[in-house]
Amino acid sequence: MVSPYGERVLDVVERIPPGQVMSYGDIAEYLGEGGPRQVGAVMSTWGGGVPWWRVVHADGTAAAGLLDRALEHWREEDMPLRGERVDMRRARWLPSGDFQKPTDLA
Repeated sequence: MVSPYGERVLDVVERIPPGQVMSYGDIAEYLGEGGPRQVGAVMSTWGGGVPWWRVVHADGTAAAGLLDRALEHWREEDMPLRGERVDMRRARWLPSGDFQKPTDLA
């Protein structure tokens, strides 16, 4: 069963537009709770049903062991790349003021 925090993380990930990304830290900062490691734990446990390839390390790299699969998705979405990493300056998505923060879904 997904925790309330996990639900909030997954809700944000589902809203990231194709061709854009957020870092693990971006998501934690946006939610105002947890940190990159907590977001990573949610993604490794429950992230298979959301566009996980749109969540990357702050340097634009994919999670360990997922580079080949992530590259396929990134190319399909025309993600701005710098070699085998996402160009964070061009691809980072920061929700606008009209984006509603997920509330506690418990």
